Amino acid sequence: MDTSRPGSLLELFRAGRLATDYPRVRSLLAEATGAELQRAGRLLCRLDPDEVLRHHADTPQVRTAVTGHGNLALLTPALTAELARHGLLLRPTLTDFDSYVPELSDPAGELYSAGPDLVLLVLDPMVVLDDLRAPWTLDEVRAAVEHRISLIEALVERFVAHSDATLVVNTLPLPRTLTAQLIDYRSRARLGTLWREANSRLLGLGDSRPQVVALDLDPLLADGVPATDPRLSAYTGAHLSEPLLAAYAREIGHLARHLTGRTKKCLAVDLDQTLWGGVLSEDGREGIEVGEGLRGRAFTAFQRVLAQLASQGVLLSAVSKNDPAPVREVLRDHPGMTLREDDFVQIKADWSAKPGHLREIADTIGIGLDSFVFVDDSPHECGLVRAHCPQADVVALDEEPALHVEKLLADGWFTVRTVTAEDTERTALYRAEAARGELRTAHADPDDYLRDLRITVTIGPVRPDEIARVSQLTLRTNQFNLTTERLQPAAVQQRAEDPDASVLAVHVSDRFGSSGLTGAVFLRRTGDVLTVDNFLLSCRVLARGVEQACLAAVLHHAKAQGADAVEAAYRPTAKNAKVRHLYPSAGFEETGGDTTSTTFRHRLGQLPDVPGHIRLIDRSRGARK
Repeated sequence: MDTSRPGSLLELFRAGRLATDYPRVRSLLAEATGAELQRAGRLLCRLDPDEVLRHHADTPQVRTAVTGHGNLALLTPALTAELARHGLLLRPTLTDFDSYVPELSDPAGELYSAGPDLVLLVLDPMVVLDDLRAPWTLDEVRAAVEHRISLIEALVERFVAHSDATLVVNTLPLPRTLTAQLIDYRSRARLGTLWREANSRLLGLGDSRPQVVALDLDPLLADGVPATDPRLSAYTGAHLSEPLLAAYAREIGHLARHLTGRTKKCLAVDLDQTLWGGVLSEDGREGIEVGEGLRGRAFTAFQRVLAQLASQGVLLSAVSKNDPAPVREVLRDHPGMTLREDDFVQIKADWSAKPGHLREIADTIGIGLDSFVFVDDSPHECGLVRAHCPQADVVALDEEPALHVEKLLADGWFTVRTVTAEDTERTALYRAEAARGELRTAHADPDDYLRDLRITVTIGPVRPDEIARVSQLTLRTNQFNLTTERLQPAAVQQRAEDPDASVLAVHVSDRFGSSGLTGAVFLRRTGDVLTVDNFLLSCRVLARGVEQACLAAVLHHAKAQGADAVEAAYRPTAKNAKVRHLYPSAGFEETGGDTTSTTFRHRLGQLPDVPGHIRLIDRSRGARK
């Protein structure tokens, strides 16, 4: 990114158009790195978030509170730029220098009062070293470490008891200037052991606390990022280097993207010079490079990473300018291939334009183009996708296959808080969806198709082991999401445990097997009125009557429990227009609303029936149909 070229951030800033043109910032920063992002962050920091929202009210904002031991002023520009890269708007609160203990201890303080979505507790080695007196012993270091880690654990417990925000805690770099002060290797080893034990405790903070994310700085440091800048540390109290804070901000950008429902779902990969070396149509099956030789092993390493991602729920699709038969032959039979035909939910191999391929895949598996990451070695193809599918993100590779892995993983496109059981089965679930598509094509009458599916919908109170999946649905579901309220696992758990509320999990299965936990209904009882706080379904099960069955179950249950009415709301977004008529179609009357939402009420007179082709099982009442 050249900040001086026409249409650059600098030009927009000088013209006073940064706020009005904020949606352009994402594309302008798409390929920016290092110093370019730092400069961009300093410009964007001057932008008033409220001014952006006045022009673009639908821009997702992330209220972020930053606290820690050292001077963290350099973190704000980096965070601003990283969130802007993903189309997000940072609304920061930076607490005073070394104020993390009182800020996290006081629920009435500045940090809590800011109502953050995300809280960053940024730790540096000086939280321990400032407690040491010279000369010091290993026992004194151990005592200082124990004191600080125990304090941090107590602060985390207090935070999760008083806030629903996501809290990020990082590990402590071990400074060489500390170990080098010990002149014998045995003492250095013991220092390393106790320091790593402390970091292990920090990394464990998120194991039993769903709203806590532990961020390990070691992988960032392993990339050659300096942990500290001695001059900044000595003269300004900034104890983490600017490059490390920039790398930290990049990780937070990935997390913020997930928290706002923008995690990617599908990885669309080119084949020639991307999955294997050479051009299949010219070199033939025996001439491509994969599995053997220096370059062949590099392509195999890339395939192994794709297989690892797919095992955790990332959908793989192949998009190639090739004849389909040779492509499928290589994927089925080539001895050097790690990935096989069944690892892909879709394979598009022909000579048409790749943006069209992406749209076809999106339509076939029922996800939006904004759920795609497109990977290709051709600048021309990357440019076409950027121009014609701007919602998708693009990873541009080059002729060096040894760098493919690093470039793909640089942006954590598929980062989530927790991998659920449904994630590990996702490829199989979407392949089953393709089989449903074939059955639909075989039936001229849509009603015959639905009857032939033999659908079962099971609805009932969410179980403890389903909390993470329900949270994931609120974060990742955009099309069938009536209010788009994003809930972290702790918030879902809180709703489930509230005696005046309930969370219902929706499971769907049919002749092709289970689609898993594919929906959720959030309910709240106030007197004689039951309110639907939110209703969402995975796009995999839309247009099959599942939504009507779920609403019928809720309405029948409300009447059986003595409620006088059921109320609900619809909050429109750019992606959920298809559900704007859901409540009226089930007998709800519109009762009011404004530009942000519409409210509805069902008086529980005539109740809708469960669609005839669906067998409904209410876990609290038994099978109904």
